[in-house]
Amino acid sequence: MWTNLTELLLALGLSPAVILTLVVVETLAVRSGAVRRVSTRIRFDTSHPLRRVLMLMRQSHVRSDGDWPYGTFLQRLEDPVRAALLASGVRRQVQAGQILIHEGHREAHLVLLEDGLTKVTASLPDGRTALLALRVGGDLVGEMSALNDRPRSATVTTCGPTTYSVIQPEQFKTFLRDHPNAALELAAMVSDRLRWSNRRRIDFSSYPVKIRVARVVADLCRSHGRQERDAVVIDVRLTQPELATICGAAETSIQKALRELRTEGLVETDYRRITVRDLATLHRCGQIADDA
Repeated sequence: MWTNLTELLLALGLSPAVILTLVVVETLAVRSGAVRRVSTRIRFDTSHPLRRVLMLMRQSHVRSDGDWPYGTFLQRLEDPVRAALLASGVRRQVQAGQILIHEGHREAHLVLLEDGLTKVTASLPDGRTALLALRVGGDLVGEMSALNDRPRSATVTTCGPTTYSVIQPEQFKTFLRDHPNAALELAAMVSDRLRWSNRRRIDFSSYPVKIRVARVVADLCRSHGRQERDAVVIDVRLTQPELATICGAAETSIQKALRELRTEGLVETDYRRITVRDLATLHRCGQIADDA
């Protein structure tokens, strides 16, 4: 074919250099078209099973059964019960700064966090916002409104990329009826949260600010700490105003307490980051019992 085409081009008076250029261009065009066809075929072929695999690979890391943080609702459940709960919701993914639950709204769905960090806040009469709690993957939020049909008592906002499931109240009630042990674990979870809130109230009235800060930081080490060489890094990005509200103190008092803890070599602070260098001494500073 190429011989006949070359003879034809020579007969038309084209020079050998021009003919060679046309041959090269045609060859590259054919190869490029083949690549495009292969690429198109791959994209078309991934429209069913392979596409789902690729989508799963792009999703956030899925925790194994025993990898949920201690004390979270999913960590409390047995494997089949946990799987049933995870299958009962509609999964969503959002970025930082998204509000999952609005304080004061009359809505009853539950949010089951699967990956990410969220903060629970409430509005104060003077217009400020109080940080009530932090919730991580494995935690269940919104359960009170789902069970008593009352307006939301707080706002839940994502602090980073978050994967969660939305569960409707009727589905959740059916889940609890089908899995009585899960209902007991739900009661235990609510009890632990109430105990934590009571402990914070006692701290506010019983301890000076430095001890309160030490106790809160030590508690964050237990719930959100990550061991790194000879230190514990708290994987929670807290501002000093947020730390002040959770400790029940003025921001200036928090700054002074953190400065003292830094001077004593117990903690290091960076922008929204706390690293605990001496957890045992921090416990003694916060007057925390070994079994607390």
